[in-house]
Amino acid sequence: MRTLKTSFLLLALGVALGGCASNLSSTEKLAIYQAHAGAPVKDFRYFSSISWTPLGDQALAVWTKPNEAWLLDLTGRCIDLDYAPAISLSNMFGRVSAKFDSVQVIGGANSHFRIPCRI
Repeated sequence: MRTLKTSFLLLALGVALGGCASNLSSTEKLAIYQAHAGAPVKDFRYFSSISWTPLGDQALAVWTKPNEAWLLDLTGRCIDLDYAPAISLSNMFGRVSAKFDSVQVIGGANSHFRIPCRI
């Protein structure tokens, strides 16, 4: 789990990906996010609402504030992450921790039973 460096880079990244997102594969998008991510962190503060962008089936970017984003690397494949209408993050007292918390895909196909995706 890594923080993305600055709000300026996030803005530039959002504009770049928004303009050519249909031309980039998930792998290419993930590589761009990884290039702009800071050092790994153990945890981050979680607020009740987030926005997110899937980056394939093993990573996603999560915005906890307009100028604060986190790149979450998952320990394995997260089924339907690319197509999910919503996700939730487990947390302990408002903190999401690497190796302890997970992403839960909500809705979409096969929504009756899904295994949470460990961060």
